[in-house]
Amino acid sequence: MFYQDKTLTCKECGSEFVFTAGQQEFFAEKGFTNEPSRCPECRAARKARQGNGQRRHDFRSGPRQMYRAVCSQCGMVTEVPFEPRGDRPVYCRDCYNSMKVRSYR
Repeated sequence: MFYQDKTLTCKECGSEFVFTAGQQEFFAEKGFTNEPSRCPECRAARKARQGNGQRRHDFRSGPRQMYRAVCSQCGMVTEVPFEPRGDRPVYCRDCYNSMKVRSYR
């Protein structure tokens, strides 16, 4: 298919920008069916505001919910980052790590 540069209008700032033939070809290869609705500057600003599209799991997202459980191997009370359901064993950190070491040998 033959592509030609197109002039589009940014829906955020209203400025005109060029959607190049190369960009159109790239969009087609990736299977994108919509043209970009924001200029490159507004797209970059939006990505920066949203953390580059990645979910952030750090101290700003708050403390992690922990649940009390009894280790199925040693019987020690421990905390785990998931809610134990009772149908699967739960292990303390030490028992879990010792099981991982044994499985690699």
